[in-house]
This record gives sequence, structure tokens and C-alpha cells, in this order.
Amino acid sequence: MTTVNGLPAHILLVHAVVVLLPLSALLLVLSALWPAARGKLAGPNAILSVLVVILVPITTEAGEWLERRVARTPLVRTHTELGDTALWVALPVAVLALLVWWRQRETRRPGRTFLGPASTTVTVVLSVLSIAAAGAAVVDIYRIGDSGAQATWQGQFSTAPASEGRDR
Repeated sequence: MTTVNGLPAHILLVHAVVVLLPLSALLLVLSALWPAARGKLAGPNAILSVLVVILVPITTEAGEWLERRVARTPLVRTHTELGDTALWVALPVAVLALLVWWRQRETRRPGRTFLGPASTTVTVVLSVLSIAAAGAAVVDIYRIGDSGAQATWQGQFSTAPASEGRDR
């Protein structure tokens, strides 16, 4: 995918990743820590987090296409390098979301259990890993987004308002 309605696909796709990955990370923490939320959010978040994992490479590929069509500056290079890390923070969120969902599923189907739904140790381990993965994902997406904004906007606007004579 290269363009959408005449615009580079990357600038459209990136907004989905910037919203959906932190949302999935937040839902992961909520569902890992809060049993009531787990029952309602674990399944939808498992689907969302896998969708994000699929969307990240599509977005980075569109970004690489765009990179070959803009001036190669240090800011663009930094953004590109940081963008390559997004998949590595999206994957743990997805894996943990799937584990939390599977664990929730096991609480509804007694008998065959692999993740010990009643085990406090498993709960603590999943919770700690979920918090760490979610934190890493949010920080990484912030850094990628900030570097992209810097690459796009630095030196591209005036701090003074444009002339008053233009149409509103």
C-alpha cells in the first residue's frame, strides 16, 4: 500500500498504530490486573492486539516507501530507525493479551487448564509482564511519534500567526 486518496498511506496508517497500540496496552494492563475487566476485555483485546501486530509491518513498509520519496535528513533517519522497533513492542503486548484471554477462557471451562486460572503466582507473573510490556509499548510509540513529528514539522512553520488577510 503506497497511497490512499492521493496521500502517502503511512501518514494515515500511523494514526491507527499510535491510537491502537497504546489502547491495547492499556486494556492488557486492565485485564491482567482486574478480574472484572478481564471477563469483558480479554477477548476483544486479544483480537485488537493481533490486529495491531498485523498493522505495524504494513505501516512501517508504507513508511519505508515514503522515506524513499522525501529528503534524507538525520531526523528522518532517526524516525525510520525508531519505527523499526514498533513490532518488537507490539508482539509482547499481543502474546500477553492472548495469554490473559486464554487464562480467562480457562476459568469459564473447568477441567483442562494450562495456565492455572486460580494460581496467584501465574497472576502476578502475567501482571508484572503485562505492565512492563505495556509501558515499553507506550514509551516506544511516543518516541517514534515524536521523532516523526520532529522530522515532519521542524522548521516548517512560523511561530507568528499568518497574515490576517487570508480567508477563514
